[in-house]
Amino acid sequence: MDGMALALGAGLAALGYAGLLARSVLTASPGNECMREIQAAIQEGAQAFLHREYCVLVVFALVVAGFLALVVGPATAAAFLFGAACSAATGYAGMAIAVRANARTAEAAARSLNGGLRVAFQSGAVMGTAVVGVGLLGLSLVWLLVRPLVDFEQAVRVVSGFSFGASSIALFARVGGGIYTKAADVGADLVGKLEAGIPEDDPRNPAVIADNVGDNVGDVAGMGADLFESYVGSIVGTIALAGTTSLAGGEVLPLLVAAVGVAASIVGTLCVRVAEGADFNGLLWALRRGILTAGALVVVGSYAVVALTGAGPGVFWAVMAGLVAGIVIGLGTEYFTSYTNRPTQRVAEAAVTGAATTLIQGLAVGMQSTALAMVVLSAAILIAYWLAGVYGVAIAGVGMLSTLGITLATDAYGPVADNAGGIAEMAHLPGEVRTRTDALDSLGNTTAATGKGFAIGSAVLTALALMAAYTAAVGLSSINLLDPRVIVGLLLGAMLAYLFCALALTAVGQAAYGVVREVRRQFAEIPGLLEGRARADYARCVDITTRAALREMLGPGLLAVLSPLVVGLGLGKAALGGMLLGAIASGALLAIMMANAGGAWDNAKKLIEAGTHGGKGAEPHKAAVVGDTVGDPFKDTAGPSLNILIKLMSVVALVMAPLFSGR
Repeated sequence: MDGMALALGAGLAALGYAGLLARSVLTASPGNECMREIQAAIQEGAQAFLHREYCVLVVFALVVAGFLALVVGPATAAAFLFGAACSAATGYAGMAIAVRANARTAEAAARSLNGGLRVAFQSGAVMGTAVVGVGLLGLSLVWLLVRPLVDFEQAVRVVSGFSFGASSIALFARVGGGIYTKAADVGADLVGKLEAGIPEDDPRNPAVIADNVGDNVGDVAGMGADLFESYVGSIVGTIALAGTTSLAGGEVLPLLVAAVGVAASIVGTLCVRVAEGADFNGLLWALRRGILTAGALVVVGSYAVVALTGAGPGVFWAVMAGLVAGIVIGLGTEYFTSYTNRPTQRVAEAAVTGAATTLIQGLAVGMQSTALAMVVLSAAILIAYWLAGVYGVAIAGVGMLSTLGITLATDAYGPVADNAGGIAEMAHLPGEVRTRTDALDSLGNTTAATGKGFAIGSAVLTALALMAAYTAAVGLSSINLLDPRVIVGLLLGAMLAYLFCALALTAVGQAAYGVVREVRRQFAEIPGLLEGRARADYARCVDITTRAALREMLGPGLLAVLSPLVVGLGLGKAALGGMLLGAIASGALLAIMMANAGGAWDNAKKLIEAGTHGGKGAEPHKAAVVGDTVGDPFKDTAGPSLNILIKLMSVVALVMAPLFSGR
């Protein structure tokens, strides 16, 4: 119980710190009246979308909870609803502070680069610390309430219900928010930049407010729910495997490692500072300093809690394997997506010869980037398994996500900086303000790509842990790859990742088409709009993207939830195990490729906009914009949703294990 008290205390401390950060952000000046009006419009659109999205998800959650109550038990159903509510709350909290921080970031950037960084980063840190605080507190409460009342297997099923709820909401939030933000972004770019020749975030573009709203509902609220699910899933997977090992403290150890990570992340956020006039590398090292500080503290703290529980040195080194692998994957992602490095520079060079070569080179960079990530991840899995068995693989995932409080902060600050740049443009602030916000935004693209690589790596470890727990729950000692049913399951699982991406990408394309038609209509029918004498109808584009996102998110979400049930009931538990393996392998590679290709295309465009290869308006810039519009749904809709897909399928299999045991 001492360990549980530490976990609960760490969760409360994280929420308290998030409150202090939110207060600090809100005390900053939101700027002049024009900036406040723009911020209010973005805030209104974001809240309206989340309200409508959550109304749909409440119905889904209640239906699934009713099914769980009948099939598995009322305690698991209650945990499912609690997990879903926690996931939705973290997403909403992050969005609520982000939409209030964008104008404040622009105003702070008008005074200094460090001021803009501090406001944007603090808003991201609210999301990061809220996610780990709610996740650790909620999971600890469920385990503390349930464990004394039932046996270990039943307790695992209940906390798996909590993870199931988090995963379900995360998938819909990530897919729905991703469809919204990329439909608005692609539509605004295709008509505004390429056809009308007006700058990004120009107030004459009718889709500009929808684009800024999308940054908050997709890249903040959706991402927050996504990484909340990753965090909870890694801990649940490790707890589930504690019953397969005789290690001392196996049940409580993942919660203790997570608690150490919370404290380390809080300290790390205090180390983020940048000098005025810093270049890209200076900004990058400001964030990197905070992450490395947090990582070093996790090393010390993890050693202490492993020694405290008596789990043994092998478990400590398994945690370190996950932590180091996460850092290396993040650095590798940074290498492939930062415009200071050759891969992205080669994408920019390819734009000189047109959009086709830009797309080819970007895809090549994305595919190439999978090699490093998979080698590092494979090494971490082998080391963790040799040191502590399957439990070691699971605790490595917890180690990888232990510093999520600060790594998520470095990710979530990017959309705030992006919105700040848009407000600076629309409010006609001095050019140096947009220069500073663009520098912060470019860094945000790199840190966002790094965060996606981090999330995908942890998803593989977590999904493997959940799958191992599933095999134990249904009595599978091994999976025979020569069994025809297993092969069929493997192929179906590999296919699901591609089908899921196809549905998500098609949804973005359909929604973007509606935005393109509306922007073209307004340019043609509103006299004086392109000359700046009339005001665009922003609300119309917001409504189009909202309706399209809510309509199109249902297909991918239901595919992830229903496919394990269909295969498990139709082909049996071994075939379902094969399907989970196929989805993990296929989904991980596809997600890394899409995230890094998208990041490279985006930053290649920004490199050209900074003045290389002719700068803005030149033919290479137009080719780079095409690459970016393809990369947007790659990196912000389909790609990041895949890591939720593979974990959601695994957790559904674990929760529904009683249905498959005799098959």
